[in-house]
Amino acid sequence: MGVDIKHNKDRKVVRIAPRSEDIYLRLLVKLYRFLARRTNSKFNRIILKRLFMSKINRPPLSIARIARKLKNAEDKTVVVVGTVTNDLRIFDVPKMSVCALRVTEAARDRILKAGGEIITFDQLATRSPLGENTILLQGCRKARRAETQF
Repeated sequence: MGVDIKHNKDRKVVRIAPRSEDIYLRLLVKLYRFLARRTNSKFNRIILKRLFMSKINRPPLSIARIARKLKNAEDKTVVVVGTVTNDLRIFDVPKMSVCALRVTEAARDRILKAGGEIITFDQLATRSPLGENTILLQGCRKARRAETQF
């Protein structure tokens, strides 16, 4: 006699569009869907996939971690599909070029005061459509306080 396998848990959910109704996010999805289709760049496919993600899967990234990753590559643009936050533990912020969905007010002030720049994803698409001279970073997903309960 064979084993009956239940197939009601087999479906793997893959997002093909963002759940959010934010019109600006939807415009970015249109732009990067075009770039992912017309260019042969893996960078655009990754950006598009991350734009679909939920807020839990787009964790914040502090300017201290960005500064640490930029030790050897000061001329590159840091791309974060999520929020860039301030970090009071770092005293001097280096000059950096950041592209993010959102930057907190304190982090924005510190980056601009250091002589850096903050650009949006549509500006990044015109500046480097294939993702050249960029560093793609994301925050730690397990750093949420809720993750300590699991």
